[in-house]
Amino acid sequence: MTQIKTLATAATLSSIMALPALANPIDQVRPDAPELAPYGTLPIGVQTMQFNNPGQIDVVNTTDSDEPTYDRNLTVEVWYPAAEGTEPGGEYTAILRDGKTEVTLTGRAARDAAPAEGETYPLIVISHGYPGNRFLMSHLGENLASKGYVTVSIDHADSTYSDQAAFGSTLLNRPIDQRFVIDQMAALDGDLGAIIDSDVVGVIGYSMGGYGALIFGGAGVTQAATEYSWGTPNGLLKAHLAGSESHEALIDERVKAIIAIGPWGKNAGFWGAEGMAGLRKPTLLMAGGSDDVSVYDAIRTIFEETVGTDRHLLTFNHANHNAAAPMPAPKESWEPVDGLDFLPFEHYADAVWDTTRMNNIAQHFATAFMDLHLKGDSAKRPYFDLITNADEGVIALDEEAKPTEDHTYWTGFAPRTAAGLRFESKAKGE
Repeated sequence: MTQIKTLATAATLSSIMALPALANPIDQVRPDAPELAPYGTLPIGVQTMQFNNPGQIDVVNTTDSDEPTYDRNLTVEVWYPAAEGTEPGGEYTAILRDGKTEVTLTGRAARDAAPAEGETYPLIVISHGYPGNRFLMSHLGENLASKGYVTVSIDHADSTYSDQAAFGSTLLNRPIDQRFVIDQMAALDGDLGAIIDSDVVGVIGYSMGGYGALIFGGAGVTQAATEYSWGTPNGLLKAHLAGSESHEALIDERVKAIIAIGPWGKNAGFWGAEGMAGLRKPTLLMAGGSDDVSVYDAIRTIFEETVGTDRHLLTFNHANHNAAAPMPAPKESWEPVDGLDFLPFEHYADAVWDTTRMNNIAQHFATAFMDLHLKGDSAKRPYFDLITNADEGVIALDEEAKPTEDHTYWTGFAPRTAAGLRFESKAKGE
């Protein structure tokens, strides 16, 4: 009997070793993930597209005496519900933080698969940080597409790992890019265009993507922010000045909800109370409680001052700026690379929290938030009716494992699995 078990174990090990190694999977869902984190039932397709925005101000080459224009080219990755029977699985070729090293990511989307037929799906725009790229939040792009959304993630020119340029370009262009991509997706024809409901849109932004999303949602910048010597030259940022006609014209009725993860800007004086009060889209903020880039206290101030809308703040206690948004660090990032004085791993990972764990929590809350505001799914409201400190939640279940009146543990989280999280809500006017 012992020999049989030994042979069986050897055969199992041999078959496991024969399996191909996964190349940086973006689609992992831990067994302890919250209820809404797992992928949905829809197969996923993915396409890469190029959009061109002509006649834009070339901020990088702007001088005191010259403001040249150029055609601003944006590469986007689009995930969407695919036709029934689409086989899952595919690869992405992405660039590492050093701007040179190619890495292979694996996920569940099938490249250039035929779109589903017979329904339309809300649109979600995904916007990376500075620097970043369209794959940094690919886990959210795939995950939400499997649940009935078309998601489009942008490579913001002058702001990717490969073409990182003057910061002023990002300051000016981030909300403009978000608006432009919505317009381009709305104008798509063919089978993919036929399934997009571009009148119902959500925006998810990380760091500078969050900065752009807040401006796009109504939070105009301060006069001081338009005058920073290190910012956007020639006062060009006045296009987004709080109370200006140009900023008001940017705000889009199609956008119904915003998720801003670690949004940068309040820490550097880009918004005052007046500008913050102008935010008019329901907003979910996610942040690391120890964020020292966007600065956690500044993000809390955004939560306090955005009195013009309903909003929530999800905090990952002790996490830093890489909370929730970045995909798991590619294996190539664990080693030093030429051109960086730090391990590229540090760009993706957190010293305290497991990245996949944070991704799963972000997927859970993003699903609930977008379902509520883009699909009108009121059944998702209980996922936001939470006690502030998850660590104080009481688990009280009856014999059938159903919650009793004394049960206060977070909805959608199994016992112990909400540890280290905080959740706060404020209604419009508060």
